[in-house]
Amino acid sequence: MNYVIKKRCIQKITTFYRNVSKKYKHTYSEELMHQNADEAIDFMPIPFLSLKDVTALHGAEINEAVSRVVNSGWYLQGQENQRFERNYAAFIGTEHCIGCANGLDALIWIFRAYIELGVMAPGDEVIVPANTYIATLLAITENGLVPVPVEPKADTLEIDEDAIEARITPRTRAIAIVHLYGRNAYTPKIGELCRKYGLKLVEDNAQAHGCRAEDGRRTGSIGDAAGHSFYPGKNLGALGDGGAVTTNDPEVAAAVRALANYGSQKKYVFKFTGRNSRLDEIQAAVLDVKLKYLEEDNAHRQAVAAYYYEHISNPLVTLPARLPDAQNVYHLFPVLVGGGKRDALHDYLDAHGIGTVIHYPIPPHHQECYAREAWNTPQLNLPITERIAAEELSLPIGPSITLEEAAEVVNAINGFHA
Repeated sequence: MNYVIKKRCIQKITTFYRNVSKKYKHTYSEELMHQNADEAIDFMPIPFLSLKDVTALHGAEINEAVSRVVNSGWYLQGQENQRFERNYAAFIGTEHCIGCANGLDALIWIFRAYIELGVMAPGDEVIVPANTYIATLLAITENGLVPVPVEPKADTLEIDEDAIEARITPRTRAIAIVHLYGRNAYTPKIGELCRKYGLKLVEDNAQAHGCRAEDGRRTGSIGDAAGHSFYPGKNLGALGDGGAVTTNDPEVAAAVRALANYGSQKKYVFKFTGRNSRLDEIQAAVLDVKLKYLEEDNAHRQAVAAYYYEHISNPLVTLPARLPDAQNVYHLFPVLVGGGKRDALHDYLDAHGIGTVIHYPIPPHHQECYAREAWNTPQLNLPITERIAAEELSLPIGPSITLEEAAEVVNAINGFHA
């Protein structure tokens, strides 16, 4: 075992035993503490994200919710879904919430609903951030629409509001914004552009549950419709896949609900050619439990992020521009590592028992699946997006990481001089 990792684990376990000794007046020998450290350590001391630990935070309530559903005998389209949809709509601030199978489907159904309602047609264009996870573009191209990638700002990593208007054409029908990493991407100028050109505003809120815009509205309620992902690692994560659409438009809500249920609004009557894309009762019940603690969990993420902002000091490492806490729920904490040293820092932190992840090493316009698309031929030149892909590294953050662990991450980063 790496000596640094073992030493840190011994320190953590001995600290645990000493705290127990103080609280319960038991005594443990130093030999016992070290023995348990030697026997127990077969894991990375500071994982990027431990879903086991995250689930354990509310484990008793989650277990009760799962058991309630199992014992009810009703597993789809029941009271758990109705309750969660009602509570999540109230939390986000919209009239409608429609659960579905995952976040990608949520976005697909939004664009498909607009096509079915005659607002869009295959071949129409959608402005989209160039720096995003590929799901945002997949939802567009799945519907025969044309993505128009726009570069981000280098300091915010979000779509550059000043670069959007030049990409609008007579075929543009929507602007899709992505609240990437948990950061609010909406600006008043984006709203003005939508009104000026009569465009729909679609939000990809997969990474920003609980985030607010500058005017206080929650992301997911700002646009005409929003897609949400409840992938287990999200701020509001299920125990499997899950997603939802939020909107104030009753026609969009009705179309999405039907499309996600084989295209049916009435049993055995099919208005659309839809698919089976439903949020099951167990996931809805789990999400409803975790929703109660979302703001508390986000506040913990913000505290860890504040520590990073205040203490990381390494000339090779650049942090994104800091937003007010209300506008960033820190699904991820991305940093940019210059000088071609990103992979070296990743390996260095791994050797010190600290997990990190790259989001995302290959941008959508460089993916093979889009290599021959007309909108990407010749291949787009997006230098800011490509730089982010080459330099981004996400640090550990989440509701279960401690500030002591954050301090260890900072010390390791500040000690990196490769």
